[in-house]
Amino acid sequence: MSNEKKALNARLRTADFGSAGSRRLLRNGEIPAVVYGKSQPLHVIVNAHEFEMKKSGFSESTLITLNVEGESAHNVFVKSYQEDLLRRCIHHIDFFEVTAGHTVRTHVRVELDGNPVGCREGGVLDQVIHELEIECLPKDLPEVIKADVSALALNEAFRVDQLQVPAGIKIHEDPEATIATVRMVKEEAAPVAETEADATAAPADAATTETK
Repeated sequence: MSNEKKALNARLRTADFGSAGSRRLLRNGEIPAVVYGKSQPLHVIVNAHEFEMKKSGFSESTLITLNVEGESAHNVFVKSYQEDLLRRCIHHIDFFEVTAGHTVRTHVRVELDGNPVGCREGGVLDQVIHELEIECLPKDLPEVIKADVSALALNEAFRVDQLQVPAGIKIHEDPEATIATVRMVKEEAAPVAETEADATAAPADAATTETK
């Protein structure tokens, strides 16, 4: 994601609070939002179109520069947002602000990399863990952690402790937990019961014909 897409513009919300005020903002194409993480929550307003265009690229580990009009920039994560799926609009956003020099604890997506040896032998790659909880400084925060599974053979597993992560990143997961495995696909059993029933029925039909 480019730096442009990692930034959002906002302005302070200093008045017109409450549900009625929120509805007016939504009608004007704006979204009420709150920035948490400091001593006092900061109430801001975000452009709805800009957020809709960029939100697909925002994960829990995406550090965003929130440019608030009249203030210095805030480094934030999208903590959560309330979405009306029927009307296809977002009602509210919660941001979490991080401070330089202080570690953050969040979840990062795990991406499998490589074509396992076992898959070339007829196996199927199955990803068990799709994200990991990590702790690091904001500057070291990765958007994704890659797991190289190219050496996995049939019936082998790739564990958390096999991950190669940069220095400064601490993983808060069971080291022996399985991230991915290569297994052989079980062949479906033939419908034996139905075949046997057909074989039994055939002589009976023949005997009936001969009697006639």
